[in-house]
Amino acid sequence: MSRNLVLGGLLSSLVALAALVSFVWTPFDYAAIDIPNKLKTPTGEHWLGTDHFGRDMMSMLMVGARTSLAVALVAVGIGMGLGVPLGLTAAARKGSWLDEVIMRGNDLVFAFPSLVIAILITAVFGAGAVNAIIAIGIFNIPVFARITRGAALSLWEREFILAARVAGKSSARISAEHILPNVMNLLIVQGTIQFSLGILAEAGLSYVGLGAQPPTPSWGRMLADAQTMVSFAPHLALIPGFAIILTVLGLNLMGDGLRDWLDPRLRVART
Repeated sequence: MSRNLVLGGLLSSLVALAALVSFVWTPFDYAAIDIPNKLKTPTGEHWLGTDHFGRDMMSMLMVGARTSLAVALVAVGIGMGLGVPLGLTAAARKGSWLDEVIMRGNDLVFAFPSLVIAILITAVFGAGAVNAIIAIGIFNIPVFARITRGAALSLWEREFILAARVAGKSSARISAEHILPNVMNLLIVQGTIQFSLGILAEAGLSYVGLGAQPPTPSWGRMLADAQTMVSFAPHLALIPGFAIILTVLGLNLMGDGLRDWLDPRLRVART
């Protein structure tokens, strides 16, 4: 097992553990305002200090991890749940009108970044975590569709697929029973990459006010609140900033390690 996979798994597990623990325990109530103790630097009582409202930064960071991970996880689930079937269908109907419709639809979605999609959704339904999930999820759909189609196309000409077609299996059954299991390793690796990008996207949307709304903590919202106080309270920006960096780094390392571990060609090359 590679060092990248171990280190990435450790960092990701620590963030996930903090998010899970926040459901049952945080050092303080993350929404409790304590003006007399505002802008405190890290102490034995407040491990990571307090913000401009006197709220405990450690508690907000833990709940913010829950928000970021939940938004990114559901958004990746939407992208994978819709994109993979579309990619399999396009590969099975290569060259047909259905393939063209699916791929041109992907091109259309790619023309609009997740931030633009979020702005459009927010203009209609209002800002919030749910709309951020929808925006990021919509942007993930063509990513998984393209990855799946590209990997599946190379499999449709393989001998075992030709044997399945001779046996009378339908294209849908071949895609589900033979194509999907053989591209799952690639999708798992891509899923970890999109998960890290989803966390960055959620932080960016929250930073501009389109993500989770107060009083729900979000790492992006914490950065936005801290931008005018960096000169005299730098810990307000450094803490959520490092949390985002370490989480994204952990997921990227884990994705790189999973790629090495799941790809037999890379395992042979290392040996």
